[in-house]
Amino acid sequence: MRVTLLGTGDTTGTPTVGCDCDTCREARERGIERTRFSVHVENERTDESLLVDFSPDFRHQFLTQETPLPDAALVTHIHFDHLDGLGNVYRLLDHLDVHATDEVDPLTDESVADTIRSKFDYLDRIEVHDQAPLESFRACGFDVTFVPVVHPPLLCYGVAIEDPETGAKLSISGDSTYAIPEESRDVLADPDLLLAEAIVPASLCEYHPAGGNDHDENGVPRTFGTKHMTREGAIALGEDLNADVTRLVHVAHYYPPDEAFEEPLATDGEVYEL
Repeated sequence: MRVTLLGTGDTTGTPTVGCDCDTCREARERGIERTRFSVHVENERTDESLLVDFSPDFRHQFLTQETPLPDAALVTHIHFDHLDGLGNVYRLLDHLDVHATDEVDPLTDESVADTIRSKFDYLDRIEVHDQAPLESFRACGFDVTFVPVVHPPLLCYGVAIEDPETGAKLSISGDSTYAIPEESRDVLADPDLLLAEAIVPASLCEYHPAGGNDHDENGVPRTFGTKHMTREGAIALGEDLNADVTRLVHVAHYYPPDEAFEEPLATDGEVYEL
């Protein structure tokens, strides 16, 4: 399993357009990017590849990274920075299987799969497959499972991807607070690589109207507001799940510049052979 981090940023990316903050300036000086979230997973046994989420930066990511176009894809939720890049496959692919959950969201009265069908009805070369949360299915030779996480007000999912022959395992938290349900944690547990969202450091919780939540024994918030994990929460999740390697993704430009490019925060283009 070859994992390429195509996009490691949050909804605006780093550098953020029109932003002259110290962190964005530092990123430009270093030539570092965190485009909107997307992960490419190659199965070197079957010569197929799986894409997790369709970043609005799809075109840029595939032009700048040495990865083939996907044979199948997963969508974790319907926020634009994870879905709207799907339109980029127009005239690029003859066929694409897109897997998404079948659970109806009370807020939208649609499942993630339903929303993809309605929003991209003009893409006649995609085939949307409904998948039940916590039930494994096969895609590109991998065993894949969507797991419910906590990203209100919308339903959102993390993902476990495992090679049934080699046992290599990638777990992705999805956009979530630290309070991921136990049944989901059980599926995500013991990965070779965990990609955990870490939008900001815990120190910034004081600036959020909702503050922080899910405090550890030292009072450090592992959740930022009500929708995302802090850096400290993401690191703690990696420890909870017994991950061999944890990389922090969905990173915002609000990190102070002396922290924004330190380990274990990921940047675009990182490659892992599992």
